Amino acid sequence: MSIPLVLILPGWPQSVPDPWPLEWASTPGRRCVDQHDWQRPLRGDWLIRLEEAVLDAAHVVLVAHNLGCIQLSAWAAHSRLTDRVRAALLVAPLDVETVAVRQRLPTWSPIERQRLPFTSWMVGPEHQSDQVEPNAPMQSGTFDSVWAQALAESWGAQWIAQRAAPKPPAKQPSDWPQGQALLHELMKD
Repeated sequence: MSIPLVLILPGWPQSVPDPWPLEWASTPGRRCVDQHDWQRPLRGDWLIRLEEAVLDAAHVVLVAHNLGCIQLSAWAAHSRLTDRVRAALLVAPLDVETVAVRQRLPTWSPIERQRLPFTSWMVGPEHQSDQVEPNAPMQSGTFDSVWAQALAESWGAQWIAQRAAPKPPAKQPSDWPQGQALLHELMKD
């Protein structure tokens, strides 16, 4: 089987995606699924962009962060191209069903919760109150690992816990080496 293209689905709310997805996309064999508008993401637009990106490739591995995780689950529930996806790495999904987020992103709720039709791993912190490793692309502060683990279970994704770090370094590398290792491991399956 040929080496799959790695499609990276960045998150929200920045006007541009977080640095680690862009850093990852600079590697040969990987690319970022670009969007028309990073500030006001519309679910339908983002799903079409993902559909077009998968259509252009024979086999893909998806790496989704934040809102990209929700995009991936919505796309998988409706696309006829899911057989082209070898696996997915899901990182820190955004809870679009909270009141504050739902008000800003009304087209993204409810979250599709059906089982993903391909191997998937979800990365999150070990404990509810943990901050994850300094190089990990989690949301700042605490992350709702209980909610994320329940979402991983509904998607059929294997939960991968990351250890907490005492303090983030002054300057964080944007390539997230622990995530790179997970991606390489996932691509072996």
